[in-house]
Amino acid sequence: MAYRPAGLYALRPSHPLLETTVMSSPRYHVYGVGNALVDIEVETSAQQLQDLGVEKGLMTLVEPHRQQELLTHLQGRQHRRSGGGSAANTITALAHLGGKAYYSCRIADDETGQFFTKDMEAAGVRTNAHTDKGTDLPTGTCLVMVTPDADRTMNTSLGISATLTPDQVVEDELAQSRLLYIEGYLVSTPTSLRTALHARKLAQKHGVQTAFTFSDPAMVRYCKDGLEHVLGEGVDVLLCNEEEAMVFTDQPDVKAAGEVLVRRAGIVVITCGSQGARIWDGERWLVIGAHPVSPVDTNGAGDLYAGAFLYALTHGHGCEAAGRLASLASAILVTRFGARLAAEDLAAVKRLILTV
Repeated sequence: MAYRPAGLYALRPSHPLLETTVMSSPRYHVYGVGNALVDIEVETSAQQLQDLGVEKGLMTLVEPHRQQELLTHLQGRQHRRSGGGSAANTITALAHLGGKAYYSCRIADDETGQFFTKDMEAAGVRTNAHTDKGTDLPTGTCLVMVTPDADRTMNTSLGISATLTPDQVVEDELAQSRLLYIEGYLVSTPTSLRTALHARKLAQKHGVQTAFTFSDPAMVRYCKDGLEHVLGEGVDVLLCNEEEAMVFTDQPDVKAAGEVLVRRAGIVVITCGSQGARIWDGERWLVIGAHPVSPVDTNGAGDLYAGAFLYALTHGHGCEAAGRLASLASAILVTRFGARLAAEDLAAVKRLILTV
C-alpha cells in the first residue's frame, strides 16, 4: 500500500500538496535545511581525475588540505565560483521562479561565507546565515570537476557545515511554511543528521509537509542508514535519480525501484537523465519526457529540477505540470556551465509551461 500522509494537505493527482483553503498565504512556500557551500567549478578530463585519485561521477567528502591539493593541481582551469550546496541550489531556483523561501545553514566569519550570504540575499532567500565567530572551521566549499562528457565529480570540504545543529532550525519560520525540504547530504555527519531529524519533527508538530532528496548515489551507498532515519514512516515528496532509486531499494530496474519507493512517499519523483522522469502522483505513474539537448555540464541539474518541481506544487499545479516545468528548466541548465539558471531564464520557462 502506498504511503498516505496525515499532514496538512490531502494528496491527490489533481492537486498534490495544495489545499489552497489551508494556509493559502504562507510566509514561505518552502523552508530548506542543508549545507552552505561555495562551488568552485573547473574543467578537467577523466584521465586527470584518475591521475589525481578522484572517483569520477560521485560526491566525495574531503578534508580542507586535500581540497587545496586538488585546487593546486587544477590551477588555471577554474571556470567560475558561485553559491552552492544542493538544497541551497533548490531553494534559490524556487525563489527565482517567484516562490518565498527560507534557508537554514551554517557559515563561518570569512570571505567565502560573506560571498554565500550575499548570493542568497540577491536571490531573495531569507536565511539564518549569520557568521559564526570564534571557530577555526571555514565556510564549506565544493570543488566541481566537469569532464567533456558533461559529468560532474564533486569533492566537498564541508567546513563549518559539518557542525550544523538543531539550533540552526528556526521553529517560528518553519511553522509558517508550506513545505520543509531536506537534502540527503545532511546524513553524512552525526550533527547534521540530528538537525534533519529535528526539522522533520518540528514540521510534523506544525502540520508542515516534508520533501526529501537522496542527493547523490554516494549517500545511498555509504549512508543508507541515515537516509532511512530521515524517511522514517514516509515523507510527502521524495526526489531521487534512477541510480539512487535502484541502489536504495536493491532493485534491478527503475520501475521495480519505484514500486518500492511509493510505500515511503506520497509523491515520488525519479529522474532518468535523457529518458525523462517517472513521477508517482499518489495514484498513478506519469512519464515526463526529456528535452533533447547537448549537455556540457550536469552540475546542479537535479537541484534545479527539485526547485522547479516544488515551486509548481506549492503554487497550485499538479505533478504533470510540475514535471514539465522541471524538465525544461533542467534541460536548459545542462547546456551551460554552472549549477543555477538566472531568474530571467526561469521566468521565461515558467511563462512557457505554466501559462499554456
